[in-house]
Amino acid sequence: MEVEVVTARPRVQQVSRSHLSLELGHLYMEDLLRGPKALREHFAMIKPWADFAIARHSGSGRVSTCFLVDEYFSRIRSPAELIPELIEAAAEAGIVIDYLARESGCAQAGEVSPAALVMARIVSIPPQGTNGLRPSAHETGWLTNSEGMSRAGGVDQAMAALRPWSPPKENGARSHSICMDVQLWDAPDGVRRWSCAFLAAVWQLLRLGLLRHEGKSIVTPAPWHGRHPDHWSELPPVIKLSERAHPFYAFRTMTVLETRFAQVEAAVRTILSQVAVDPAVSALTARQAASQGIDLPDDLVQRISHVFSDGV
Repeated sequence: MEVEVVTARPRVQQVSRSHLSLELGHLYMEDLLRGPKALREHFAMIKPWADFAIARHSGSGRVSTCFLVDEYFSRIRSPAELIPELIEAAAEAGIVIDYLARESGCAQAGEVSPAALVMARIVSIPPQGTNGLRPSAHETGWLTNSEGMSRAGGVDQAMAALRPWSPPKENGARSHSICMDVQLWDAPDGVRRWSCAFLAAVWQLLRLGLLRHEGKSIVTPAPWHGRHPDHWSELPPVIKLSERAHPFYAFRTMTVLETRFAQVEAAVRTILSQVAVDPAVSALTARQAASQGIDLPDDLVQRISHVFSDGV
């Protein structure tokens, strides 16, 4: 007697989405040490861009705002000190922060690691004509958009000095190449430490609502009232600060940044170009967008945008 075994796939959860997730800048912890005056200057600088983005979606458009605190690499200031200063400085500029997130929540959110989920979905683009000698990003922690950026080990490396130099070539370059190697993680103490660029890519995928674990969304913004705790680990990965906020997840994202972050965000786009989103999640998102009359690009990278400004 033959027995047919059917493996059930978990049902994919649909999430409510805004039209746009607007990130109100990004600051390193050392920037946050500069105090309330620096925060007021920051929000005053990005205010015109925030107003522009929100105005483009006026009427029936839904825009939610967010701010990511970089406490993954250092936790110099406590949430009890910093969060009230952020809210007050933004309010003085006429800006409302709807959601506040911890960068470490991109690495670990409860029992689930968003970063590990994304790492598992990295599909490196094989350069044309290569023989596969370069180890995968899963082994090395490095991702490339090019052929010839680095040599494999062993004989190939030993013979490199005997070969004439040849330039690297970007995969899919149009006329000329822009080549990039991006570090995704390292392990200085034997424990994997995710890079800033990789966590920023995870953050984009979280905002787009494209990550699932066993079919379920992995981050649910939690309303927060009253005093904030003394330790960042006591906060959920994302907290909701405004009761009138539109959904945290969105069909598209926009991030307003100073120009010093341009290189990191270029790396983010390189990473996202090699992430294979769960097809079931992609299909569900496409149907949701179509039902609302929203034109959603198939290309993941085209759903994210950046504004770089130093206030000039």
